[in-house]
Amino acid sequence: MYNPNRRSFIKTAGVATATAFAGTKLHILAAAQNEPAAPVSANDHIQIALIGAGGQGMGDTKVALEVPGVKLVAVADCYNGRLDHSKELWGSDIFTTRDYGEILARKDIDAVIIGTPDHWHKQASIDAMKAGKDVYCEKPMIHLYSDGPEMIETSRSTKRILQVGSQRVSSMVYAKTKELLASGAIGQLNMVTAHWDRNSSQGAWSYTVPLDASTETCDWPRFLGTAPKIPFNAEHFFQWRKWKAYGTGVAGDLFVHLFSGTHFITGSHGPTRGMATGGLRFWKDGRDVPDVMLALFDYPDFNLNLRVNFVDGGSESEGLLFTGSEGMLEIGGNGVTVSRTPLAKGPGLTIGTFTEAMQKQITAQYMEKYPPVHATGEPPLATERYQAPHGYSDSYDHFHNFFDSVRTRKPVVEDAVFGFRAAGAALLSNLSYEKDAIVHWNPEEMKLVGHERS
Repeated sequence: MYNPNRRSFIKTAGVATATAFAGTKLHILAAAQNEPAAPVSANDHIQIALIGAGGQGMGDTKVALEVPGVKLVAVADCYNGRLDHSKELWGSDIFTTRDYGEILARKDIDAVIIGTPDHWHKQASIDAMKAGKDVYCEKPMIHLYSDGPEMIETSRSTKRILQVGSQRVSSMVYAKTKELLASGAIGQLNMVTAHWDRNSSQGAWSYTVPLDASTETCDWPRFLGTAPKIPFNAEHFFQWRKWKAYGTGVAGDLFVHLFSGTHFITGSHGPTRGMATGGLRFWKDGRDVPDVMLALFDYPDFNLNLRVNFVDGGSESEGLLFTGSEGMLEIGGNGVTVSRTPLAKGPGLTIGTFTEAMQKQITAQYMEKYPPVHATGEPPLATERYQAPHGYSDSYDHFHNFFDSVRTRKPVVEDAVFGFRAAGAALLSNLSYEKDAIVHWNPEEMKLVGHERS
């Protein structure tokens, strides 16, 4: 687990070490703040509550509590067992309730973590901000397109902070990749390829259903909220990501991370059009969202190619590859590798079909214009890898950034506008898949073009 006493912010401060490693020059990234955390006064403590204590919500809270000066005082969830376990984890004095409204009414809570199913993100966030709480909302920010403008406007009108939980936006690895791209390390960017594959029942959202699941232990009506009213179904309650009534499929669960990373690194606001295909290839267990999805997107200056496969025969893998005119940047394994192959300059391949006299004349002309430094066929220049320190956690940095903004009121690294642009782009995949059509998006106005969608 990442050591909270070795604080790390989003900026990188050079290189700690550099060694040769399998033909690649390896750099260990250094955190910007490596000194022990300064003591936090009692008056500067932030008191938080968790709304939605599932796997992601509890995981978020555990990381959040590693940040100095943060205390959990309340938890809301629709399942009694998670409320009981919250007391086991964080103490019997933790206030627990099924009704998050009771949490928002408390004056001693500064901020909330929202780890609910996607279809509750908008309402829980808006209710919290109107109650004067700052909000850390899990991704995707939205369930429906209409959620985005409401959440953005509420954050603005209430002057409450809303940070979306795609932690890679705070990653030192992504910050280094952004720096390398901006420096021209790979020339002109033209394509981004990203994937996130899994091969396990848990990775495919088949989460464990507790043995005591019933209408007595689960607040089914509260869980349903705006979703269609159906009889109690334990699988829907505990494995909600499998159904679009509550979740957003692989696009909202995983594509949105890839969009967030791409937008942060490139500075882009989003694609102009997209298309997706896929299907239920293996997990035919009643779910109504695909387990394999492939998608293509047009950006003003590059193309994006995404893939998620929940029946990948290998181990779980995630990666982003930025391809430019003179090299590539590849993120994976908590680091980024840059390889450079400058664009070859010289006579074209067909020169060999010309007369020898013409070949000599053309070669002399090119030799004068382009000195033979990067001749055709020359091997790529040596690669370099920038690696995060062992145990580094971008999740910790993301929460550190959030709480720093709560204290200082400075803008967060992933606000509602950024979150909507990432989620809105990701959900184009679902819309294209459902309509079997190319869909268009205005990334500046954050609106669908030519499609009516709630």
